[in-house]
Amino acid sequence: MTVAFFSGKGRRIGVALGAVSAGLLVLSACDKPTPLATVTVGGNSVSAEASCYNDGKALDKSEYQSCLNKKAEKSVEVAMDDKVRFGVDPEVADNGWTLFINGQQAEQEPYKKTYRSIPGSAFFSSQTGETTNKTQISIVETKGKELVGIWHFELKKTS
Repeated sequence: MTVAFFSGKGRRIGVALGAVSAGLLVLSACDKPTPLATVTVGGNSVSAEASCYNDGKALDKSEYQSCLNKKAEKSVEVAMDDKVRFGVDPEVADNGWTLFINGQQAEQEPYKKTYRSIPGSAFFSSQTGETTNKTQISIVETKGKELVGIWHFELKKTS
């Protein structure tokens, strides 16, 4: 005659606790994902993790210069009369963020809210007055004078 050390319910609880423990162990080995940035035009949204991010710490100057030159992997189509909506995670908004257009800083003061909207026409003319069919937009998280994270998107002009 054998005696069961655990009842059926006890075994199930033990298995469940073991599975949770194993899951937490696996998750602790993963890198923490970077905050997301999102661009929405009409009903189309694209989200991306940062191209460059140092877990909330300042990027080295050489690192962020090369990162600003990276090509966007995500794109969205924009008509001149569309509104382009930008959204960032709350932790990015707490630090502040600015837009860079084709690698050039487009505004002086960081924005401190999670969401903003800008007319599509603002992104398709150069300072010389020429129009372009695509523009790279970089959302840059700042912390004082330091750059913390960079997200890239390409806006493609539609007719």
